Amino acid sequence: MSGAFVFHGGRVSEAAQVYGGAPEDWLDLSTGLNPRPWPATGTIDWTALPDPEALARLEAAAARHFGVAPELCCAVPGSETALRLLAKALDLPGRSLVPGYRTHREAFFPSRPARFGEQPGTKEVFVFANPNNPDGVLRDPEAVIEWAERIDRSGSFLIVDEAFADCHPESSVAHAVAPGLRMIVLRSFGKFFGLAGLRLGFVLGPPALMLLLRQMLGSWPVHAAALSLGTAAYEDSAWIARTRAELPTRAEALDAVLRRHGLMAEGSCPLFRLVTGCDDQALFERLAGKRILVRPFSEHPGWVRFGVPADPAALARLDDALGRVAG
Repeated sequence: MSGAFVFHGGRVSEAAQVYGGAPEDWLDLSTGLNPRPWPATGTIDWTALPDPEALARLEAAAARHFGVAPELCCAVPGSETALRLLAKALDLPGRSLVPGYRTHREAFFPSRPARFGEQPGTKEVFVFANPNNPDGVLRDPEAVIEWAERIDRSGSFLIVDEAFADCHPESSVAHAVAPGLRMIVLRSFGKFFGLAGLRLGFVLGPPALMLLLRQMLGSWPVHAAALSLGTAAYEDSAWIARTRAELPTRAEALDAVLRRHGLMAEGSCPLFRLVTGCDDQALFERLAGKRILVRPFSEHPGWVRFGVPADPAALARLDDALGRVAG
């Protein structure tokens, strides 16, 4: 198993080079992206610079979706970019929950592990995801807000990465973002809407920080396609409601298949499931031999994350491959 596959998901072309087949032959379950994306349509004018009024419309539509005032919402070219910009803007050491995103550790330097609810000793930045990745742990929003208030009193910041929160709107703390609170919320467009290639995200935070981020990003923070498609997607309330209702059913079907093969799934996020206590390398290699890509973790031996298959045919393909693995 190459080190490339434990860095992040989505490396289908590399998997095809190592294990054979063409990229289109592979079933990619290595990411936490919605495999049935929002149906992007429309014509993008690539000849004009992105329109500032279109940016304002996008941020207003996204802010309504998040439940936050538009002036507290800043569009960015992906939440990973936002983390690295925030590290420069805040200029403080970081603490990140374990397990957690690799970028949470990489963005802030120096960076140390943290526990949820831990009291800061000095001015620093705490970063964690809710729901968390890769274990899918979902924390109560009231507990998150209470922790943010305690962190704020110490002069530190809390960054809540809500990349998967569209699946759990009731657990978001976006509504609590306010001018006087050192809490920052990150939102990702690509996970729930399934259009990761658009590289669109949002930072929700105090107005002074939003102003600083806009200065750092410059006049055209996101491209024309992100402006057009992002606005339309956030305004598509029917698709959003339908997708929120369908995702748990697909996740439960994946749980049943994994359980049938002796693999117990963990996590609350309906876009992925984590299996622990398995022979991760053997499982990865055997599934790769069947042109199915999953996500192992170098820092957590015995862990494998499965993205939720798009449809019954993809689930049946995984079921068949797992039967061959077990055999």
